[in-house]
Amino acid sequence: MMPVLTLVVLLGATQASPPSSLTPELTAVRAQILEGRSDSALEQLARMPADAPSVRYLTGLAYYHRDDHVRAIEYLAPVAGTLATGSLERREAIQVLGLSYYLAGRLREALPLLEETREWASDNSELGHVLGLAYIQTQQPDKARAVIAETFGVGPSSAAAHLYTAQLMIRLEFHEAAAVELTRALAIDPRVPQAHALLGQLAVYRARLDEAVELFRKAIEISPLDAMAHYRLGETYARQQRWDDAIDALQRSIWINPFFSGPYIVLGRAYMTKGQPSTAEGLLRRAIEYDPNNKSAHYLLGQALQKLGRESEAAKEFEIAASLSDTAQQR
Repeated sequence: MMPVLTLVVLLGATQASPPSSLTPELTAVRAQILEGRSDSALEQLARMPADAPSVRYLTGLAYYHRDDHVRAIEYLAPVAGTLATGSLERREAIQVLGLSYYLAGRLREALPLLEETREWASDNSELGHVLGLAYIQTQQPDKARAVIAETFGVGPSSAAAHLYTAQLMIRLEFHEAAAVELTRALAIDPRVPQAHALLGQLAVYRARLDEAVELFRKAIEISPLDAMAHYRLGETYARQQRWDDAIDALQRSIWINPFFSGPYIVLGRAYMTKGQPSTAEGLLRRAIEYDPNNKSAHYLLGQALQKLGRESEAAKEFEIAASLSDTAQQR
């Protein structure tokens, strides 16, 4: 699973760039690319010698900024390593080629290039984040933890480092590896915030709901104001159809943080199940207020309105739900 990322070219924003051998004409083309005018830059580059390394490098850079990572690789791969060591051109070409490989899912090829970029951009948090994700996806947890710890400013052997790494692993759906990191975090500090809650999420994923309930309760004991832990506990009770317990937990989540749509949606489902569609309607409308593009909220609201005999309003909500993608659904 490739995460959604916003990746920038680091040299575009550095205060002191390394020396460049670009001609004034090519320097102007590069500026166009970094200003978001890649199409115009490509038109100019097409009129220049196609086999010139500097032209190929800038063409690859332009395609990267057009989100055409395959074409960027096509132009950059043959020349990136031939450009002068330490030059602006080499640094930028190596970096962009590494990011293009990463975004194309070619992680093994991306890693050495991202590592080379890290040598001169060690303080860039975005690059550290990407490199950490690449290490996770290539199953190198120790390297991942080291670079993630540096990115977040914590010790590589600290409980926090294991926790940060586990969170990213869960995002990438490396659940077994995440469980290992969380267990190690708790061995260092049994009361580390969020570790129990993240283990609870993993237990839900494995359908071990009783275990998840205990883990979320432990998370709340350690951090009583963790609205998300209360929400996850309520959501787990709902999966067990323990509706009264779910309502209590979800209401507490809302009291702590009333601006998150998730608890309102699950509460709406709970009150629908208990035969109270009018109460469900109010909760689901609040969820939509905070998350207008939530597919589940609109669909459940349609069901509530249907039960209340308001067919035309229900049809409108079903129509809205049908128009929304599943990616908009609150999880």
